[in-house]
Amino acid sequence: MSLKKPAKGFYILPNLFTSAGLFAGFYAIMQARLGHFEAACLAIYMAMVMDIIDGRLARLTNTMSDFGSEYDSLADMVSFGVAPAMVMYEFALVDLKRFGSLVAFLYIACAALRLARFNVSSVSDKKFFIGIPSPGAAAMIASVVWVCTDYAEHINVKHINVLFAVLMVLLALAMVSNIKYRSFKDFEFKDKMPFLGIIIIILTIAIIYLDPPLAFLLIGTVYFVSGAITYFIRLLRRKPVSKLIEEVSKHK
Repeated sequence: MSLKKPAKGFYILPNLFTSAGLFAGFYAIMQARLGHFEAACLAIYMAMVMDIIDGRLARLTNTMSDFGSEYDSLADMVSFGVAPAMVMYEFALVDLKRFGSLVAFLYIACAALRLARFNVSSVSDKKFFIGIPSPGAAAMIASVVWVCTDYAEHINVKHINVLFAVLMVLLALAMVSNIKYRSFKDFEFKDKMPFLGIIIIILTIAIIYLDPPLAFLLIGTVYFVSGAITYFIRLLRRKPVSKLIEEVSKHK
């Protein structure tokens, strides 16, 4: 019985985009350390674009591999776990001292757990993610920081840094929750779209053009809240309100 030798090579094209996403995450951390928060937020968005491209490219060119999957997961940990946590820490949580560092670590730990659960999950549902995806949570943090940077004259970060900590905790818990979020992986550009859908896309592009950070924050908030609202509506339909109250009272 001969042992199968491991493959010595790997596919270059999709892994180049994964490397670009990894560099974008590293760049975001470095820019946050320097206080260049707008550049750091843009780098996180660039990492998101690279993450979308490398997956699509691997599927289109039939160059998917175990190596690419593991490398992509490790790159995501840096770009969507460590990078957003460091950006928010340097931007607002640093003034909270140990509590701020603890919140940042909680986010990183939940991002790692989220990616690990995704990697070992045997359930393949193209329509939904279980828990908010780490790129979505990272985009939410980047949007908040970008908006606050653009409107620095009207927003005093030191006065509301506790709110940023609460947001980080909520996003961290959302990543490891059982809440379903739409993945849009089943969406194909070759499919037919109703006329209203085209109008909505055009309006969305126009809003993004007028104020990109505010538009991204609005889109991220709708995505984040919609998943939670849908989850609780389904929960209420499954169980009577009286039973839910009893369960909540037992945990107190």
